[in-house]
Amino acid sequence: MSASRRVFLQSTAAIAALAPAGCSALGANERLNIGLIGAGGRCRHLMRSLGQIENVRIGALCDVYEPNIDLARPLADKQAVTFANHRELLDRKDIDAVLIATPDHWHAPITLDAMAAGKHVYVEKPLTHKPNEARALREAQTRHRGIVVQVGTQQRSMPHIQRARELVREGRLGTTIKVHLTWNRNTDRVRRGPQNVDAQKLDWKRFLGNAPDQPFDDYKFRNWRWFWDFGNGILGDLMVHWIDVAHWILDLDHPLRAVTIGNHVTAQGVWQTPDTIQTLLQYPNNLQVHFEGTFGNARNASMIEFMGSEATLYVDRGRFELIPEARSKQKPEEMILGQGPRGRDFYERPDGERLHLENWLAAIRNNRTPNAPIEAGIRGAAAAHLGNEAFRQNKVADWKD
Repeated sequence: MSASRRVFLQSTAAIAALAPAGCSALGANERLNIGLIGAGGRCRHLMRSLGQIENVRIGALCDVYEPNIDLARPLADKQAVTFANHRELLDRKDIDAVLIATPDHWHAPITLDAMAAGKHVYVEKPLTHKPNEARALREAQTRHRGIVVQVGTQQRSMPHIQRARELVREGRLGTTIKVHLTWNRNTDRVRRGPQNVDAQKLDWKRFLGNAPDQPFDDYKFRNWRWFWDFGNGILGDLMVHWIDVAHWILDLDHPLRAVTIGNHVTAQGVWQTPDTIQTLLQYPNNLQVHFEGTFGNARNASMIEFMGSEATLYVDRGRFELIPEARSKQKPEEMILGQGPRGRDFYERPDGERLHLENWLAAIRNNRTPNAPIEAGIRGAAAAHLGNEAFRQNKVADWKD
């Protein structure tokens, strides 16, 4: 870790211990008014968990596409106000916090605007769309010390993954040598053809935001993850979840270098980002981290394995399994919370979204650091950025501090 990064982390740790300037702790029974920015499918998924939490009111909705507002409205308060411009929502004095579920290229800009407006923030991953956004976010966290920002890598709030972290900290794996991450699906995500977008109800210019000006494209609007102007492909969409777990459990800062191979197996001529990808990340102390993702085969599905000298730790969103090496004296251990096959995207238990939202709200009420603060979001996204740099430039990408 660089000296400048160490100083930053020390200063933010000290700031977290102070009472927030301009904010007061909210009582457990005091209602929080939440505004939602980006009311698409991911937002509506989170709304179902948010709606189960006591003393929370969804009081405002914002989206550049009117039909998204219409679909989200039944899940919000009956008196919720609606906007197409997020700054108008942020001007509302009755909104305490915002949940940001926009396309990736809007995550950092709206987070910065919300913090400046004195709103607490829950923002979907990846926190940054471009590496150079990290500096402004760090500076804002220091400047707006009373604002609680939670990044939506909900694995940190899942009890079985918290226990898995304890096992590693207890030395049960011995020396961790390799980490294997996968997010493999066998689904048709290309979705060729008309995308059923009513252009008359869409503010395309506002959707573009800081992206280069370009003509309206219904396919890009529906499938923005797979275009560099708006998303970061599989690495930014999926790898970020598990790389954050690796960083958290092993106390990693950033990779030293990356090598990536990506191909268009099913999306040739449609997507800019590859639909099948592998990246190898080198971390300090000779630690290798390998990620693979595809939409053409579901083998291993979604999981992370920590491979140590004494045992391997398998983790997905519903379980962990400690598997000792043949010569090891370690004993097997497991925690299974989710029912169904290994490696599912979501399990009924644990409800990671609800747990993560509850952690965010508790942090707001008690002036605490949440489970996935800004720095965690920056680190996870940075690994994806380095992997994508290696792919796009067809070279070994070295970390630049």
